[in-house]
Amino acid sequence: MRKLPVGSIGGSGSRLKRNLGAFELTMMGIGVIIGSGIFVITGVAAAEHAGPGLALSFLVAGFACGCAALCYAELASSMPASGGAYTFAYVGLGEIFGWFIGWCLTLEYVVAMSAVAVGWSSYACNVLSLLHADLPDSVAADPFNGGTVNLPAVFVISLMALIQLRGTRESARLNNVLVFVKITVIILFIVLVAQHVDISNYSPFLPFGWEGVFSGAAIVFFAYLGFDAIANSAEEVRNPQQNMPRGILISLLIATLLYVIVTMMLTGAVRYSEYEGVAAPVAFALNEAGIRWGSAFVSAGAIAGLMTGILVMLGSESRLIYSMSRDGMIPETFSSVSRAGVPYKAVVLVWVMGSVLAGLLPIGTIAELCNIGTLWAFFIVSITVLVMRRTHPGIKRGFDVPAVPFVSAASIVMCGFLAVQLTATTWVVFLLWTAAGMMIYFCYGSRHSRIGNSDQS
Repeated sequence: MRKLPVGSIGGSGSRLKRNLGAFELTMMGIGVIIGSGIFVITGVAAAEHAGPGLALSFLVAGFACGCAALCYAELASSMPASGGAYTFAYVGLGEIFGWFIGWCLTLEYVVAMSAVAVGWSSYACNVLSLLHADLPDSVAADPFNGGTVNLPAVFVISLMALIQLRGTRESARLNNVLVFVKITVIILFIVLVAQHVDISNYSPFLPFGWEGVFSGAAIVFFAYLGFDAIANSAEEVRNPQQNMPRGILISLLIATLLYVIVTMMLTGAVRYSEYEGVAAPVAFALNEAGIRWGSAFVSAGAIAGLMTGILVMLGSESRLIYSMSRDGMIPETFSSVSRAGVPYKAVVLVWVMGSVLAGLLPIGTIAELCNIGTLWAFFIVSITVLVMRRTHPGIKRGFDVPAVPFVSAASIVMCGFLAVQLTATTWVVFLLWTAAGMMIYFCYGSRHSRIGNSDQS
């Protein structure tokens, strides 16, 4: 239950370089949030959970994320350190809670990155098919779908890892370019598909009832990953007290608006049931509408756009590992920083974990595992805001959550509600993951904790 003192956050002088402003943070958030949802998971969620009512699912999930985002904004502005929610919980609730949320976030980021890489692979294979250069199934699909390894997914993770190793500024510049391409593609998709919307496809609007809307919200919660990843970059942000809240809230607002519009276009142009098992729904909708050139263009844009999600998630998880290593929770070697100001050993570790998952698992399994880790992280962060208001009332805050405790309570309730909607298998895997994490903590982290060792000395 020992807590990390606010004054010791970041250790004795961070070696990470402050290269990011509000614009870069907003682009980072838009890049990863939009890439994770529109291009990958919307089709499957519409077919199996909510139908056209998926637009409402995005609003429900967006409301839950909005409440959580306000909590993140306050904590990020008062504790601008790498590690994000892990650091918040460590300071506000105690070491074991910090470890738990760090372990949950590891599940979130690595699994989310892998899921986006699988979606990227689908779009890449679609473009290759249009060029009559099909890859054999053995290297284009995971073992559960008739292949041996999803090689394109492994390739894109490897490429993004190499870019991360070059430095934060270089990664941010590439992200800005790719986000611009992505937004252009999405706007083009909306314009093209709007002409082919058939109102009858919206009937029934709620084929699975409100239960489907809520279970759909639990699934598409995956699509909102990103704004929490911004918090992990705090030590690389200029004027974090102001820029962190702006980046978090603006990126979430823009993403929610685009999600609702694109979902209505997708389910209006093609009947929701036809998206079952489709990992590239945007290109599929254009194909079904007979806009072949549009499908190829969108696929090419998605290939560029989805890279931003992989790039940001890889960077966020490596910074989390860096922070946990610096605090003694995991081996010290992972806090090594290169001349480019990058925790290079942590980047390599994330690259290996993501490549294994993306190469060997199907996208549906990956997405659900990611959601449960995220929901727990948001749940703990929302509690931490309430605790910090009482234990650290005088701490400098660049942003205050409005209507406390109601907003924090709403986030807690919504996250708990959405977690209950996930499948029993997902919960079993999560409990096994948690048990493994606690074994690591009590065997290593609790004994090597920097705070624990300083207390003993």
